[in-house]
Amino acid sequence: MNLLAARLFQHEHPIFCLKYLDRKYYCLSVCTKEEKAAFADTLDRLSQLTWAEISNSHRHGLGYEKIARNSIRATIPTHVKEDVIFICFRFYGKAPVVGYRDNAIFHILWIDRDLTLYQHS
Repeated sequence: MNLLAARLFQHEHPIFCLKYLDRKYYCLSVCTKEEKAAFADTLDRLSQLTWAEISNSHRHGLGYEKIARNSIRATIPTHVKEDVIFICFRFYGKAPVVGYRDNAIFHILWIDRDLTLYQHS
């Protein structure tokens, strides 16, 4: 997503897409009931904010942080272009939901419930 597009959608609310979610390991089916509830609660709370509000929030709150592509340990879907910036939201303690933003849409690729998707600091 280029900077102009990012600015155009800053006042939009995020739309969450699970179409490309990893269906083997980093998925909802391996989550506990508590993690699933936290995931749903987090998406609900984020959907009430605009991208600008999310961008101004703390990364361990309702904000996000960028994740370096080369730190991802899972296979990156082939449709994801090289220039895509991965970001993550925390949903259960420090456990992140990782994906990428395309205008107002956040495509969720991985639910990293056990903190193994990338090196965490």
